[in-house]
Amino acid sequence: MDGIQHRTVHVNGINMHVAEKGAAHGPVVLFLHGFPELWYTWRHQMSAFAALGYRAVAPDLRGYSDTDAPPDASSYTCLHVVGDVVALIESLSSGGGGGGVYVVAHDWGAMVGWYLCLFRPDLVKAYVALTVPFRPRHSGMRPVEGMRAFFGDDYYMCRFQEPGKIESEMAECGAEAVIKKILTDRTPGPTRLPKENPFGSNDIKLPPWFTQEDLKYYAEKYNQKGFTGGLNYYRALDLNWELTAAWTGAKVKVPVKFIVGDVDMVYTTPGVKEYVHGGAFKNDVPLLEDCVVMENTGHFINQERAEEVNAFIHDFIKKF
Repeated sequence: MDGIQHRTVHVNGINMHVAEKGAAHGPVVLFLHGFPELWYTWRHQMSAFAALGYRAVAPDLRGYSDTDAPPDASSYTCLHVVGDVVALIESLSSGGGGGGVYVVAHDWGAMVGWYLCLFRPDLVKAYVALTVPFRPRHSGMRPVEGMRAFFGDDYYMCRFQEPGKIESEMAECGAEAVIKKILTDRTPGPTRLPKENPFGSNDIKLPPWFTQEDLKYYAEKYNQKGFTGGLNYYRALDLNWELTAAWTGAKVKVPVKFIVGDVDMVYTTPGVKEYVHGGAFKNDVPLLEDCVVMENTGHFINQERAEEVNAFIHDFIKKF
């Protein structure tokens, strides 16, 4: 894409691919992607914020695309991934991005963003979380056990737990079909993957916001790297729970804006709307300024409604 520069940064013991655009000494907006995505999901945001004078930075997170992918799932805990992001922020600071960064994150990237705000609030000027609200640690039950109890074995996070199993099913379908299914699905949550034909047929029509060229880029990267790196984030959920016991009850103390679509599969999962709008979210995140719910919008909100999301982000971060 025009004007986007690519480089590799050594962070926290791994080599991380980073895409960036904009003024070298402009305020940094750090974009963190989710699953099954790449830095590329932020292509619309990078151009928009570079044009506004920001330095837009979007890495491929640990395990994805051109960033190193350690083989063991235990290397994908929140401490590892936040460690990568902290080292990246420090490298940006040495290049003129001192004083913290603005963070914008989606899906699993949003989870990483929440952990970053919890562990290192000094590095975050303001945080915009897309689609995934904060999830406080519950001491009584491990996450995977809880999800099996509430949503069953076919719940997608449960289906991702066994190493190699879902990868073989994805390989049978092909990367293009898997990505197409996930990015176009607007079925309300909780998301389930049946054991028979979990990713459906390959004759799904692409929406206007995700072109065949976009799909080709994603598929090429996942054909090269596979899905295991991204899946390992889910396989580290219980380990995250063990490692974060000291943060039970801790508040997120950075300014936050939350943006979600009304048909998002996370937002429509039982209990999420009640948490977001019932007061508990604000209690856990005292500096939460706004929750925006966009009508007739799915999970991949930064692509589906790019211009409006960009405006929401900019209106918020320009205050800080």
